[in-house]
Amino acid sequence: MTVRELVAALDLEVLTGDINLDRQAGSGYTSDLLSDVIANIGDDAVWITIQRHVNILGVAKLKDVSAIIIPRNLALEEAFLAKAREEGIAVLRGSKSAFELSALIYNALTRGRGVA
Repeated sequence: MTVRELVAALDLEVLTGDINLDRQAGSGYTSDLLSDVIANIGDDAVWITIQRHVNILGVAKLKDVSAIIIPRNLALEEAFLAKAREEGIAVLRGSKSAFELSALIYNALTRGRGVA
């Protein structure tokens, strides 16, 4: 499933334009602890976090995440989004909680693999 397909399936808001929307989203990870993400996020993952500071962009770049997803329609500063665009990192936002988004992403990704 591509990031674009995930955006459509979950009705996510794209905050960084067309960046990485055609990239594969093969897994997901939900955590707000940067060291945990560095140690455990998988390949081609979308990362769900409530963190909204520039350090998450460094982690996303380091781990080559497909997209960062911000839950609960939390606000982001334009300077953060400008830096994300500059770094080529897709930032998405959804109205649901991190818990709900995690479940929806899991279901969308496993359905795409034929997993029940």
